[in-house]
Parts: sequence; structure tokens; C-alpha cells
Amino acid sequence: MDMHLTEELREQLQEAETVVIGAGAGLSTSAGFSYAGERFEKYFSDFIGKYRFRDMYSGGFYPFPTLEEHWAYWSRYIFINRYMNPPKPVYERLFELVKGRDYFVLTTNVDHMFQKAGFDRERLFYTQGDYGLFQCSKPCHPRTYDNEESVRKMAEAQGFVIDSAGALTLPEGAKVKMSVPSDLVPRCPVCGRPMSMNLRADETFVEDEGWHRAAARYEDFLERRRGGRILFLELGVGGNTPGIIKYPFWRMTYQNPEAFYACVNLGEAWAPREIADRSICIDGDIGEVLKKLK
Repeated sequence: MDMHLTEELREQLQEAETVVIGAGAGLSTSAGFSYAGERFEKYFSDFIGKYRFRDMYSGGFYPFPTLEEHWAYWSRYIFINRYMNPPKPVYERLFELVKGRDYFVLTTNVDHMFQKAGFDRERLFYTQGDYGLFQCSKPCHPRTYDNEESVRKMAEAQGFVIDSAGALTLPEGAKVKMSVPSDLVPRCPVCGRPMSMNLRADETFVEDEGWHRAAARYEDFLERRRGGRILFLELGVGGNTPGIIKYPFWRMTYQNPEAFYACVNLGEAWAPREIADRSICIDGDIGEVLKKLK
């Protein structure tokens, strides 16, 4: 990690009147939310054995033969990535850096970790959905539904226990089930079709009232702060959906001579030459960079 660049980022944070955070999957990865390896094997060893899944993400697209098995997989997936706390306090460190400041967060992450870390929900825009929400799979109406109670019941029906720290555990000697009871399969309260996750995977994604309010707040936030010393802080954004965060941040930095762009990303940190003189790019672990900044 280049300490000179980290110190320069610290100075830009201190001098900025406004901080706009753009966060991608790399931020949650830095916090310990890995989708493969030990964490995956701990909660999905039975599915790995049966289907040879390589990671949680690829398993989420598998066409399970029954809804009962589909929701056995997805209830675990949702619980550990939405309702359990990440192993490392990366989001909390980020919050300490902007707490009390004029900030807004735009994120493609769907794990809700910003709000859990203390960020103001009125300053958050989750563009790609939320693991904590169901929607009709058709969808027959543009509404989403909180799923925590349903997900807990499905996880417990498989033999898991939720401990006092809110973590999903399996009692010693217990055998986990790979299906949930049929009456726990979530169904649309309007048309009766199976529910699906409120995740932007295809054209069925529901942009509900909450989504549109958050989009309007973000647009209004930017409109009211045209010009001025704005730091566009991009954290862990890869190349999958650059049109949501990366390209707009580059464009807004270019258009505002007082703006500054900072990118922190392990293995993928760069900026176009047009804004190179007003950019910092740090190739490193986000959590370690934030620790140094604090």
C-alpha cells in the first residue's frame, strides 16, 4: 500500500465539503463477506456435495427441482449475507470517516451493511435491490416485502439455530435438511405465484416506491451540490456494471473543476487521463486503507 497516496486521500477527505461514496462488491469482500472458500463450505457443504457448486453466487442460479429445495438454499444464502454481521468492521470504519459530514452513498451491494453500520437510510440508494426483500416473481404488482421472519423460519426448519449473536449455527451432531416445508415457500399475497428475490437479475426486477424515493433523493442531492469541493470516493467497484457508479463518477469529476475522484480497489484501481491530475487510485485492501485513514 502506498502511504503517500493514503495520506493524500486523507487530505482530500478533510478538505471536501461533500463526499459521495460509490460502493461495489469489493467493499463487502473486504469486510469478510466472501462467496467462496471456507465460509461457503461451512453453510453449504451438502449442496456442494450434491451439485458441485463452486461458490454461493453460481449456486443461486441453479434450477433446483423443487421450490422447497430452492428456498432451502436461498434462505441460508440470504440469512448469512443479510442478517449476520460481517467478520470485519470495514463499514463501521467508513462510517466514522463521514459521520457528521455532508455525504451520500450510491451502492450496487444488496447486503444492507451500510444501514447496519449506522449510515443514515435517507442518504443511501441501493440501486440493485436488497437481499432482505421479496417480490412477486411475475411480478403482478410493484411492491416488495420484508423477508426476515420468513427467512428465519426456513433456516430453522432445516435444523439451523440462530444464536444470541444473531449467527446461523448447526447444533453438534445435527443433520441439516436440504428442503423446507411446503407451507414455508413464500408466495405472492396478490396472485399466489412463488415469490422471488428483489435483485436486479432481469426485467422482472421491481423498483418499488422506496427505490424511487431513494433515486430521487440521490438526484436531488447531486443537483443541489453542483460545483463545490466534492470528493467522489469509489470503493470496490469492478467492471460488471460501470455505468452505475464508475462512469458517472468520472464524468461528474471531469465536469466540476473543484471535484476530486478517489478509487480504492484491490487489483483494479485506475482513472482516465482526463481527470488524472484530480484523482487518487489505491490498489489495496479497502479495510486496511480505511484503517490507515482513521
